[in-house]
Amino acid sequence: MGKQILWLREEARTTERRTPLLPEGAKELIDAGFEVVVEKSEKRIIDNAAYEAAGCTMAEPGAWEKAPKDAVILGLKELPKTPDVLAHTHIYFAHAFKEQSGWQALLTRFLNGHGSLLDIEYMTKNDGKRVVAFGYWAGYMGAALGLLEWHDKRAGRASYIAEGLTPFESADTLDALIRDHAQDGKAPTALVIGAGGRSGKGAAEILERHGVKVTKWGRKETTNLDRDAILDHDILINCAFVAHQIPAFLTKDHLKGGHRLSVISDVSCDPFSDFNPLPLYSEPTSWAAPAIKVDGVDLIAIDNLPSLLPTEASMEFAGLLLPYLKALPERDQNEVWRNCDAAFQSACDAMIKKKAS
Repeated sequence: MGKQILWLREEARTTERRTPLLPEGAKELIDAGFEVVVEKSEKRIIDNAAYEAAGCTMAEPGAWEKAPKDAVILGLKELPKTPDVLAHTHIYFAHAFKEQSGWQALLTRFLNGHGSLLDIEYMTKNDGKRVVAFGYWAGYMGAALGLLEWHDKRAGRASYIAEGLTPFESADTLDALIRDHAQDGKAPTALVIGAGGRSGKGAAEILERHGVKVTKWGRKETTNLDRDAILDHDILINCAFVAHQIPAFLTKDHLKGGHRLSVISDVSCDPFSDFNPLPLYSEPTSWAAPAIKVDGVDLIAIDNLPSLLPTEASMEFAGLLLPYLKALPERDQNEVWRNCDAAFQSACDAMIKKKAS
């Protein structure tokens, strides 16, 4: 049996600077018998030279399309629209297993190419607990943007985030910016939904550090939903992972009356899913235009929040993922990879059934 090839592709998304594999991790894989190929990237937060120094084989962007068929292609966000068929095993966040926009076209590309998709979102233990996620820094960044927007809105000044976002050098830089925008010492109240997960913990941590009174909700509170309580907070941070149909947390009708709620940051950001608990918008907001108005409420719904803190996010995520990358040669015996593959097969079966009906 030859070496397991792990191929780190360049991200197709122009704003994606994170990486799921650090040079130190690549060296560990190489020492364990892997061949690690890294596509060159000028936007990745880690320099190409660091991967080359770690012993990686360097390749041109997009070269994964012609990689050996047994190579596992590693990325983070969406694949480019071509090629029409996908013949490799891919690891990334596909956002396709809950029938999101474009899910059938993507899965068809895999089926036609006899490839497979190991969606990072479905890397779970047998008890359903996710083992790898960017959640902490997503929640942290989403709450930070919501807090910045609230301070500017309350002060009646131009929105800082409306000028467009670029990645922050560090979490310390972000903290200093928030302190600068809160010069009058006033602090809002905030509700974090999904507070027990990684995203929720990241959101609560930065909010509390800046003097915000935080209400924390979990599954119990969303099962017995009190919408008046939601509307009685200044800021709503949604970090809930929803995998089935539930009553919406808020709809546009709920925002039409008088309420205190001023800013929503939808960290979970799943507008293309039928399970979206905040059906207030039709597509994610962007770095160029981070917030939209929904009946007087400023709504932030950026789907790659951790990319705004690429160094911290990459360090945490790559560390969590590395042990599972090491297990790729025996992934049929690994419960996390088996569960990933089962989720892919289930999604494909659902698509085939839907097409046949």
